[in-house]
Amino acid sequence: MHFRQGRDHQYNNQMIIQVEGYDKKKSESLVGKHVVWTAPGKNKTQLKGKIKALHGNSGSLRVYFEKGMPGQCLGQKISIQD
Repeated sequence: MHFRQGRDHQYNNQMIIQVEGYDKKKSESLVGKHVVWTAPGKNKTQLKGKIKALHGNSGSLRVYFEKGMPGQCLGQKISIQD
């Protein structure tokens, strides 16, 4: 969905994601799993992260990635792994 941010700072390695069809109770089961975002293009770079916590009451999740995420990742799909 978007980067995690405060009033004065945006955290490029932290993302807020929403899983389709998941509410707050279902999303709790995903905390601790790993996620992978594959960059478009010929190199197919993969950025890996981990779901750390819930965010808000609608079932959104807070994901911490190893490196900073590019702006083109917003609105794209990621894969959730065990």
